Amino acid sequence: MSTNLFDKFTTTSASAWKQKIQVDLKGADYNDTLLWKTDEGIVVKPFYTKDDCKNSSNTDSTFKFNISQSIFISDEKIANYIAINAIEKGANAIEFIATEKFNYKIALQKIDFTQVSIYFRFQFLDSDFVNNVSDFVDSKTCFIQTDIINNLAQTGNWFKNLKSDHTEFEKIVSHSNNSIGVDASLYQNAGATSTQQLAYALAHANEYLNHFGSEMASKFHFNFAVGSNYFFEIAKLRAFRILWKSLLKEYGIENSETSIFAQPSSRNKTIYDYNVNMLRTTSESMSAILGGANTICNLSYDSVYHKKNEFGERIARNQLLILQQESYLESANTFAKGSYYIESITNQLAEKALQIFKDIEKSGGFLKQLKLGVIQRKITENAAKEQEKFDKGELILLGTNKQPNKDDLMKNEIELYPFLKTKQIKTLLPPILKKRLSEPYEKERLNNEKKNG
Repeated sequence: MSTNLFDKFTTTSASAWKQKIQVDLKGADYNDTLLWKTDEGIVVKPFYTKDDCKNSSNTDSTFKFNISQSIFISDEKIANYIAINAIEKGANAIEFIATEKFNYKIALQKIDFTQVSIYFRFQFLDSDFVNNVSDFVDSKTCFIQTDIINNLAQTGNWFKNLKSDHTEFEKIVSHSNNSIGVDASLYQNAGATSTQQLAYALAHANEYLNHFGSEMASKFHFNFAVGSNYFFEIAKLRAFRILWKSLLKEYGIENSETSIFAQPSSRNKTIYDYNVNMLRTTSESMSAILGGANTICNLSYDSVYHKKNEFGERIARNQLLILQQESYLESANTFAKGSYYIESITNQLAEKALQIFKDIEKSGGFLKQLKLGVIQRKITENAAKEQEKFDKGELILLGTNKQPNKDDLMKNEIELYPFLKTKQIKTLLPPILKKRLSEPYEKERLNNEKKNG
């Protein structure tokens, strides 16, 4: 005799549920009334069954996500002090950002590389320096985030030129582990759809696979920005792992796990009612955790307009510590597995992104599409749609275009220029520009503050 309680209940098919709903609608059309279709063609249904979960999209292995803090190196001693303090306060990963060569022995002193993952975002290209840093760390948990294609897409120019950049990058890749960093965060922060982000990340990576060969696949790692569409962002990261695995299978590679570094999007962050940014980054960090990001670097609630400060960084780090240690999400990368709704979205995102990827490859590849301005145009078109929805109040940022606090004054708080900067320089191609949705609103409001004294 069965002791399973569920054996006492008969199974109800999806079609039976749909028929019941159709009766309750009293003549209204099921598809028109209850199916929601996003702008990128993802269909969201009112209910899901196990039939929507035919292909589980995530690994069975669980892991503890890393908590990272981002540190800009202008003074090596200060950068080291901040890093040591962050590690003592709970971080187990550090992202160092540098625009020029620095004394890495000072910046990295007293850091235990066996316990702490180190990410280097070099905004310059010097293979000898990068390889010396990599040798000094001498760790498989050292990640080089140099990305020459990202630099081209973001600035419109190579670091020097195509040939020189590839030569320098080849020296780095041949020398170091984890040395091919694909930064896909640019696409989200510029306004790309979820499917575009996935397709562009894949096509971006495929340029490197074509250049370096599949034997370098183990050296890839990825950066993603995570937006506020909670379940869709969980599905986005899970969908990328499916796509990456599928792409590497075409190269004859079966062992295709990769590392994902995730950070909340800057696109929906605001100056006014800035404390709401903490709610946004908490939700986005949860999406990153449940989506399976290996390392998460939170954004400070005031990062848009304040210089780096201990209070903002501590709050950002503690948000992740609370999620990890008090919310029982320490090893939550598989929690979403088997969720009919998330699995359905995941598979739809992967399928639609794969079609965009195939179209890019048929048209000559990602670099060619960048040079022709196709990628930029597609992102700009969607960003314009989002901006129009924001301006109309259809896309809401609480405290900004919905229930704003009229007494909130910011003109004396601005330490960093918070708006899109454009440089009047000659570029090889139109750059992909990061822009926050609330910028036009904030400019107008700041101007009114100044006029009113």
